[in-house]
Amino acid sequence: MTEAPPVVALFGATALGKSDVAVELSRRIGADIVVADSMQVYAGLGIVTNQPDADSRAAARHHLVGIVPPQQEFTVAEFAERAHAVIDEVLAQGRRVIVEGGSGLYLRAALGGLEFGAPPDAEQRRLLEERWARDPDDLVAELERVAPDAAARIDLRNGRRVIRALEDAASDGPSGAPPGPMARDRLWRPGERYAHRLLALSPDEDRGALTARIEARVDEMLAAGALEEVAAARAAGPFSRTAAQAIGVRELSAVLDGELALPEAAARMKARTRALARRQLTWMRKLPAAAAVPAAGRPPAAVAADVAELLTNGSW
Repeated sequence: MTEAPPVVALFGATALGKSDVAVELSRRIGADIVVADSMQVYAGLGIVTNQPDADSRAAARHHLVGIVPPQQEFTVAEFAERAHAVIDEVLAQGRRVIVEGGSGLYLRAALGGLEFGAPPDAEQRRLLEERWARDPDDLVAELERVAPDAAARIDLRNGRRVIRALEDAASDGPSGAPPGPMARDRLWRPGERYAHRLLALSPDEDRGALTARIEARVDEMLAAGALEEVAAARAAGPFSRTAAQAIGVRELSAVLDGELALPEAAARMKARTRALARRQLTWMRKLPAAAAVPAAGRPPAAVAADVAELLTNGSW
């Protein structure tokens, strides 16, 4: 038997039920839950971003959910600062922490192993954005010239990623914005702030079953009022660039603007969620020293029991 560390990092692909597993595990080990998710930080988007419901919040204390308005930019550097403050406070109270999420970047930020430089220069970013609007090919050509490795790894049709990669190349490192591709290559280096155990919920099944659950989740979101939620959120003002990346915000805004029919919006949401799950599974293969826990089709309590056993017997 070994003494389990105070922080448990729980990673899993979307639609695997990791939030429910985290709640069950919280009951077993007496832990608060810190949600490491780039979109669940936004208030007023609980359905679209699949935030913990009232029952889950009553069963376990959750942190960093719905903390900023969707009109506000929110970077991974800001998330890391808030996450460290919360984790430090909870540990000082003698409780344990579960960091739960499907973003390897935000999980890593919460654990404290990322370094951030100065925030990007606002004027320089404005100039880059203007250049992208005038001639994106020119900006892509510049990136290919100054940082060919980065250009080969990112979607060159995505102006935000191209601009961020150019900023990273100019500063030779990650800025206060979410790290670009070069920085992401170094995400899993040693130096975490907190002693922890890392567990990865595994789909352990063919992709068809995971796809079916993803599509069912999108249908449930729409039935629960996702369209009305997006309408109410944007009534307070335009979405920030970061909030606008949430799956469903762009698609349902297009429905509200009469540019897209709801069935087509649903199909696009499902496609984007499937792509997210693929990226998450890729992340899972990169996680160092992670214990894989089968989760597909199993009750959350059973999965949490397996996790608790791994934590106490130190068998990996």
